Amino acid sequence: MTTHPLGQDFAVGQELPARVFIINRECLTQYANASGDQNPIHQDEAFAKSVGLENVIAHGMFTMGLVGHYVSQIAGGNSQVREFSARFIKPVIVPAERDVELKVHATVVEIHSETIRLEITATCEHTKVLGMAKALIGVIHQ
Repeated sequence: MTTHPLGQDFAVGQELPARVFIINRECLTQYANASGDQNPIHQDEAFAKSVGLENVIAHGMFTMGLVGHYVSQIAGGNSQVREFSARFIKPVIVPAERDVELKVHATVVEIHSETIRLEITATCEHTKVLGMAKALIGVIHQ
């Protein structure tokens, strides 16, 4: 078992606490304005449906950013995130009339003297939205 200076013990096979992020159309508008990504599939329901989507979808990088925030919190800050990657496998669908929940959790898969490798799961409405999601975080020695 490895103890992180934030007081958390890590063990291989351990499931780390989940985090839920609420996503709604207002979030998508704010992200679009901040990022400059005004692609209508993220804001215009009629357009999204016209290109074969079920509804408006969240920006992939918005989803990755939320998951990255989760990893950063586990790691004890951005500076301790050594690697973070995933593949987009399903879109996060965001209907106009309600919020959706992006649920993120991680499992410890390896522990080394300087790093901890995590396997990450991100789901929305019981659908896995990221594949091969993983992170490598540093162990801070005091």
